[in-house]
Amino acid sequence: MSDKEEMASDGSLNVTLTLRLLMHGKEVGSIIGKKGETVKKMREESGARINISEGSSPERIVTITGPTEGIFRAFSMIAQKFEEDITAAMTNSNVTSKPPVTLRLVFPGSQCGSLIGKGGSKIKEIRETTGAQVQVAGDMLPDSTERAVTISGTPQAITQCVRHICSVMLESPPKGATIPYRPKILAAGAHAVLAPQHSAHAFAIPGQYAFAHQDGWIPLPPQVHKNWQFLMILLAA
Repeated sequence: MSDKEEMASDGSLNVTLTLRLLMHGKEVGSIIGKKGETVKKMREESGARINISEGSSPERIVTITGPTEGIFRAFSMIAQKFEEDITAAMTNSNVTSKPPVTLRLVFPGSQCGSLIGKGGSKIKEIRETTGAQVQVAGDMLPDSTERAVTISGTPQAITQCVRHICSVMLESPPKGATIPYRPKILAAGAHAVLAPQHSAHAFAIPGQYAFAHQDGWIPLPPQVHKNWQFLMILLAA
């Protein structure tokens, strides 16, 4: 057994993994908290290492490393914090439909086929099992071999979805070298990856999800799309 594997208390194999998230500056600020208190608490209670990329880019990479159970706890805490932010933002709003929590993973492109499955079978299974919406971008993120994988739903659904994604990562390791996505400082007039300005051309798979084959982003179901627009307004406020 390698130094990255250990037996969990229930006898199952506990493997050390690394997952990367793509976040807006305000999302990062939320999980850092005042004087770093929130992220410190997340690190201590989850047992996972949570590192946030430096720089003045409007997008940041949040790297979560640890045993699988620690990763699940960290994702649960992050999703719960974002749900609290949404609830707080809705307090003085006339919006009655609560947007789902949305997280964006940065995933090696060579593993995306396994995540989607033949004819979309795997991603459909994950959606139906967890209740989360899952979208896989068709194009690589700029200057990288990674794609964005967007998951939306309740904190509980997101955590279950991450469990399935980790299982895929273990069953189908990345092929070849992965060139990681690194957000860049935007020039005047440029747009961030997380704020696409044009809708993607996509094809649908039964189950209310689709993934793009040209522009790299995925049209969401009408209700999720409406809530997503509202969430983007909240984040920009």
